[in-house]
Amino acid sequence: MDLFDYMREENEKKEAPLAGRMRPRTLEEVVGQEHIIGKGKLLYRAIKADKLGSVIFFGPPGTGKTTLAKVIANTTKSEFKQINATVAGKKDMEEIVKEAKDSLGMYGKKTILFVDEIHRFNKAQQDFLLPYVEDGTVILIGATTENPYFEVNSALISRSRIFELKPLSRENIEELIKRAVYDERGMGMYNAVIDDNAVSFLADVAGGDARAALNAVELGILTTDRSEDGKIHITLETAEECIQKRAVGYDKDGDNHYDTISAFIKSMRGSDPDAAAYYLARMLYAGEDIKFIARRIMICASEDVGNADPMALVVAVNACLAVERVGMPEARIILSQAANYVACAPKSNSSYMAVEKALAEVERSGSLPIPPYLQDAHYRGHEDLGRGIGYKYAHDFPKHWVDQQYLPDAIKDKVFYEPSDNGRDRDTKRFLRELKSGD
Repeated sequence: MDLFDYMREENEKKEAPLAGRMRPRTLEEVVGQEHIIGKGKLLYRAIKADKLGSVIFFGPPGTGKTTLAKVIANTTKSEFKQINATVAGKKDMEEIVKEAKDSLGMYGKKTILFVDEIHRFNKAQQDFLLPYVEDGTVILIGATTENPYFEVNSALISRSRIFELKPLSRENIEELIKRAVYDERGMGMYNAVIDDNAVSFLADVAGGDARAALNAVELGILTTDRSEDGKIHITLETAEECIQKRAVGYDKDGDNHYDTISAFIKSMRGSDPDAAAYYLARMLYAGEDIKFIARRIMICASEDVGNADPMALVVAVNACLAVERVGMPEARIILSQAANYVACAPKSNSSYMAVEKALAEVERSGSLPIPPYLQDAHYRGHEDLGRGIGYKYAHDFPKHWVDQQYLPDAIKDKVFYEPSDNGRDRDTKRFLRELKSGD
């Protein structure tokens, strides 16, 4: 590094946002995430021993993914390279891989590659890294706000340990705020003080995002005049002005997308139309694809309502067609109607459970012989093979039903479909019982 590089790096440090300047340098300075970096935990031991394998950190913004990568950079004896998937291309990765091979071959020194926002890499870019991760040319550290099981190639996942970072607790955020105000690495030189209720407010509103809280602290201190005592006082009013109104915690391309749709479905399943309307509104507010929402309502109508009210699927399917033709904003009304219908309908998962039980049986017992009299008889010579002989045509019998074995012999007494006692399912259960009893 020449003098100009050194001066540029020093100036960047001084001008860096507060969250960057306050970034921990050692494991001991990290706040929160005790479930993965508490003393004695696997990740803690691996970092301390400099024996880290490929890992993927995922969690909401501001929880410390990049921080952990920087701590590893400060701790390891390996070469440490960093790229951001939003701007890096294949050429950048090729250069890093070449340098990693040289470093390993010439000096026996490993290379750790930190890929921030790894979910932004497409499949081809992720596939490029795979052989070099597999043969140890590079040790991969991926960071993502998305669930890696949805966004990262399964081959990379299978070669990495996944560590989920949780939103920081209120106490964690409060500690970081006070450290930022009074520490010399932060805003200590400004001789500022912050009221306890302002600390509590920022910790609450930050929602586990340390970066949001620290940005508000920095803005407050830099824009507040000194009082007569020569200090900058950060009051509750100042804090309220300085932290921006947080957007709805929903990213239609991200992990929270799946959490919200999950809550929406579970609310319909649980017959809570109010909660279903709320989660529907959150998705619509965030710009979720209305066709995606409609598809999930259709699935819920079949999986959770089923034959307890067959009209639920009719309503859901027609709602799906209607939203495609009408579009927003009126589509919100159609989706609300369908979601309310499904939420308020009697529930039965009998059809869902029937196919799940049947699939489990097929996996367990394989392709059992089909009774010969049920086999196809629409060809010459079927009699010689004994196919279709003895089949009883149900419509030739009273009530269009005849006592006949349809399942393979080995599982002839298995029951897969068990109607519930709700809605139309109750009538179906009674009808089947009467048929079999001969009433």
